[in-house]
Amino acid sequence: MGLFERYLTLWVALCIVAGTLLGHALPQPFAALASAEVAKVNLPIAVLIWLMIIPMLLRVDFSAMRQLGQHWKGIGVTLFINWAVKPFSMALLGWLFLRHVFADALPAAQVDSYIAGLILLAAAPCTAMVFVWSNLCRGDANFTLSQVALNDAIMVVAYAPVVALLLGLSAISVPWDTLLLSVSLYIIAPVLVAALLRRWLLARSGQAGLQSALRTLGPVSLLALLLTLVLLFGFQGEQIVRQPLVIAILAVPILIQVYFNSGLAYLLNRRLGVAHCVAGPSALIGASNFFELAVATAVGLFGVHSGAALATVVGVLIEVPVMLSVVRIVNASRGWYERPAPARC
Repeated sequence: MGLFERYLTLWVALCIVAGTLLGHALPQPFAALASAEVAKVNLPIAVLIWLMIIPMLLRVDFSAMRQLGQHWKGIGVTLFINWAVKPFSMALLGWLFLRHVFADALPAAQVDSYIAGLILLAAAPCTAMVFVWSNLCRGDANFTLSQVALNDAIMVVAYAPVVALLLGLSAISVPWDTLLLSVSLYIIAPVLVAALLRRWLLARSGQAGLQSALRTLGPVSLLALLLTLVLLFGFQGEQIVRQPLVIAILAVPILIQVYFNSGLAYLLNRRLGVAHCVAGPSALIGASNFFELAVATAVGLFGVHSGAALATVVGVLIEVPVMLSVVRIVNASRGWYERPAPARC
C-alpha cells in the first residue's frame, strides 16, 4: 500500500478543510469553475472523474461480461436496495429528523423543500464514483460496470415515478439532458476509451504492460479524487460558513441512510453467500447517490435558491468522505464476512 492509500483519510480531511477555506476566501475563482457546466454537469469535475475511473475501467475484462449471470444474487440485492429501500427510507428519515427532531432549528417554510431534496437525492443511484469505491474495496470490476449500466437503464423509466410517488406531485420534470449527458460522459465514453486502451496495451506489451500502466495511473486516480474534494467543498465554501447548522442537520439523515443501506446490502449479500468482491461494490452502489441528477432536478423543480437544492448540495459535500468510510468498513470486515466461506471470485 502506497503513501496515498495508507494516509487517505488524512488527505481527505485536509482537502475538505482546504476546499472550504479556499472557497470562502476566493469565491470568484471557484464560482467561475462552478459555472463551467453543460446541462448542470460541471466540466472540471467531469474531467477529474474521467481521471479517476479510466484506471478502474482498464481492469474490466470485457470478454468476461458474459459470465455475470453467476452474480445474479448480488445484482438482485443492489436493485432491491436502490429501488425498494433507499428512496423510501430517506423519506422516512427526512420526516423524522426535519419535521420532528430538528424542527425547531430549521426555517419552517423550507422544511418541505429540504425533504424533497433528500428524496431527489436518494432516488438516483450513483453512476460514476462507484467505480472508485469498487476499486478501493477490490471489488469485481465487471460486476460494478454491469450493475451501474443496469441502474442507469432502470433510472430512465423509474426515477420520475418514484419521486412523484414520494413527493405527491402529479408530474416530475426529469432533466433528460443532464441524465443523458452524465451517462454518456461517465459510462459510455470512458468504457469505450478504456476498452480501446486496454486492447492496445495488451497487444503492445501483454499483461505485464497493462499492469505497469495500472500502477502508473493509480496515483493519478487518487490525486484526481482529492482534487475533486477540494473543488466540491470550494464551490460551497461560502454556504458552509454561512449556514453551518442547516447543513449539519441535513447531513444527519443522509449519513444514516448511507450506513443503513450499505449495511443492509452487505448483510443480505453475506446471508446469500455472495463473494466479498461482489458484496463490497453491491453495498457501495446501494448506498451512493447520483448527485448531478438530483441537483439538476431540484433546481428545475424548486429553483436554485430553494431548500431542495441546498439539500442535494449537502449530499454532494458528504458523498466522498462518507463513502470512503464505508470502503474502510467493507475492507476491515472482510475476514468476518468470509468466515462462513462464501463463494469465491
